[in-house]
Amino acid sequence: MTDIPEYKLVLLGETAVGKSSLVLRYCKDQFFDFQEPTIGAAFLTQIIKFRDSEVKLQIWDTAGQERYHSLAPMYYKGASAAVVVFDITQFKSFERSKVWISELKNNGPSNIVIALVGNKQDLEHKRVVSVQTAESFAEENNLLFLETSAKTGFQVEDLFLNITQKLPQKSNLGKGNLTFEEYDNPKVKKGCC
Repeated sequence: MTDIPEYKLVLLGETAVGKSSLVLRYCKDQFFDFQEPTIGAAFLTQIIKFRDSEVKLQIWDTAGQERYHSLAPMYYKGASAAVVVFDITQFKSFERSKVWISELKNNGPSNIVIALVGNKQDLEHKRVVSVQTAESFAEENNLLFLETSAKTGFQVEDLFLNITQKLPQKSNLGKGNLTFEEYDNPKVKKGCC
């Protein structure tokens, strides 16, 4: 039996941008209007099936409060991917996402896949960060970019599938190898842990 390749993925961003809600929507297809702030970090796993291969994501949802910022390197150390989330209705969260990305590029693993995610797309009528602004920044910094809505589920699964496609063939965690070239009608096993 072949080991399922495992990849560490970390979510970073300011408090209340929807990191926990994105993970909950992806892993359990749930959303709560009020989500308690994460203390330190939360950990979930998700298996993604591609053709005849599977990939296991170890998803680390980090706290966004400033007092926990110093703990972030502990979570992104050894990560294969990082999702930096901002709230499209809060320009400060977008500016802060730039700091997270700079920190990842300077201190994170050299081959880390970074996705910039504008969350709360369902609040389009309150938007303050334009799609063009975020896309330009992502392009300039060689980042994946998507807008999502944890509330409606818009592009949440696409986010994790796009990241998985960009992962290196060899897992940073030393467990199995990625054997697929690209996905074709991926089937995601639902349920975490």
